[in-house]
Amino acid sequence: MKLKIETDQKLKKSDQKESKNEKKTRNEKTTAQKAQAGNTKEQSVLKNEKKSFKSKISDKAVSQFRQDPVTGDWVIIATGRAKRPEQFISKKKKEELKVDKADCPFDGDNLKKQRPDTLVYYRENGEWSLKVFPNLYPAVTRSKDLKHSQQGMYFLMDGVGYHEVIVTKDHDRGVPFLIKEEVAEVLDAFKTRYLELMNRKSVSYILFIENHGKESGASLIHPHWQMFAIPFVSSAIKLELEGSRIYKNNNDNCVYCDMIKQEIKDKKRIVASSDNFIAFTPFASRSAFEVWILPKKHQPYFERMTENDEFEAASVLKKVIEKYYWNLNDVSYNMYIHTSPCDGRDYSYYHWHIELLPKTAVWAGFELGTGIEISTIEPEKAAEFLRKKNN
Repeated sequence: MKLKIETDQKLKKSDQKESKNEKKTRNEKTTAQKAQAGNTKEQSVLKNEKKSFKSKISDKAVSQFRQDPVTGDWVIIATGRAKRPEQFISKKKKEELKVDKADCPFDGDNLKKQRPDTLVYYRENGEWSLKVFPNLYPAVTRSKDLKHSQQGMYFLMDGVGYHEVIVTKDHDRGVPFLIKEEVAEVLDAFKTRYLELMNRKSVSYILFIENHGKESGASLIHPHWQMFAIPFVSSAIKLELEGSRIYKNNNDNCVYCDMIKQEIKDKKRIVASSDNFIAFTPFASRSAFEVWILPKKHQPYFERMTENDEFEAASVLKKVIEKYYWNLNDVSYNMYIHTSPCDGRDYSYYHWHIELLPKTAVWAGFELGTGIEISTIEPEKAAEFLRKKNN
């Protein structure tokens, strides 16, 4: 009897042990099933995320290489990381040039410290409105002789030429606040000095520029422009001349004239226009909101502008700079005029024009290493934004 009780107790314990093992097994199966379900859910989420990521990539437009039809240079329009036009307007307080009128070298008695004027324009009341004079700190200096020398494989020559400053009277009234006639006076001063210097022995090319804003390299707030007359034609100008010559030979027409025809046809890159001048964002823009201004009729030589041309060019130039001021928060920019050299050769295939490049980006390793510039806005969208009524 005792043996039976012990046996029953052992069987009972065995059953209890088996029951515990079965429960443990069931728990392990349940945990495994939950883990498997979790993994499946996680895999599903990851799969959906991958699909979403791929979709986002495919939705973004592919960046474009665009080629300048004149020089053959390529640029990248990086639509994959494109910005909306409004994103180019800085939210931060702009770093301004701070030069009081009393300390400005172009105002009051400080003007007496400048070198003698080479050209002066006067208002009806007898006050001067515009002056031209040699730069106190010239990049090139006047000289009758141009000496060349050689150091082994290297060539050099004296820094001979003319470096002048063109200044309007009012200290803080830039182009957006000048009247059209005053802007035309600036262009007329350019032309007058060009005609005076173009036949000098040490002059082969004359360039007019404006640096506006600290980021552009300007150090003074007072509106002013600069003229450089140098004894050779730079490689950048030669590239445009050669591209224009080749296009003319191949197509029997001016490359810039054909460009103007296409811009008028496409319409989407035009910023401003008049009867005889047009301003547009180039198809292969090197920087955001770059603008070119050209005479619609074929004109190789800037210095041959008529008085009417001066007024029309001034009107279009003023409109573009007003757009920079109001729509882009007075963005810093560099402006220059490209025209045919004055070295006595025939450049009838070339087309003079004005180029304006806002300082909206900084060259980094890629740009420096390849010479290929990257713009993060399509010229078509840039032009559309600039065409808007001044904000």
